[in-house]
Amino acid sequence: MLPFQTAFIEHLVEFQVIRFGAFTLKSGRRSPYFVNAGQLRTGRAIAQLGHAYAAMIEQRGLACDLVFGPAYKGVPLAVATAMSLGGGERGDVGFGFDRKEAKDHGEGGTFVGTAPADGMRVVIVDDVITSGRSIRDAADLVRGAANVSITGVVVAVDRQERGQGERTTLAELRDDLGIAVHPIANIRQVVEHLRGTELGARAGLDEARCAEIEAYLGVYGGRDA
Repeated sequence: MLPFQTAFIEHLVEFQVIRFGAFTLKSGRRSPYFVNAGQLRTGRAIAQLGHAYAAMIEQRGLACDLVFGPAYKGVPLAVATAMSLGGGERGDVGFGFDRKEAKDHGEGGTFVGTAPADGMRVVIVDDVITSGRSIRDAADLVRGAANVSITGVVVAVDRQERGQGERTTLAELRDDLGIAVHPIANIRQVVEHLRGTELGARAGLDEARCAEIEAYLGVYGGRDA
């Protein structure tokens, strides 16, 4: 991993974004860990996350005129990422997000911030890949609004779980949408970096929990190809 990725993992622990234990997911699955970007509640916390997203965009060479985050968790991600990307040779970068319900007064519309426009190069940002539903919806929304090019999707953590079939959700999204999805880290990288460290112990990661995560992936994990 690159230095910005290891710093990102440590950032997740510092702000209790990732926790190890026993959690019930929206899908009903019992998971030995949970990722909650809603824990990033301060300026420093969200700014550091924005730096990590921006670093991944730069590292992957993704052209970007607009950072789009699906409401609601994607909103601060889009703002922080655009702030970190703006300036320098790239120039200013727009950010935008969707309303849950279209506004029928004032300026109206579905979008807040910079709206998609023909010719724009868009990067979608989201927190965690599990089912991929929010990314699919965001891609459909942005493409339906204008003739844009979605150059990539950046997410915080890939849970490496299978989607509708035997492959990972990430692999399915890549093929179904024609868009590369770039996680800043996947769950195995998180465990590898934290295993046996004081930081990992603080988050509740011990050898028993490491074994539970591998067992969980043995049941719910998917193929990348």
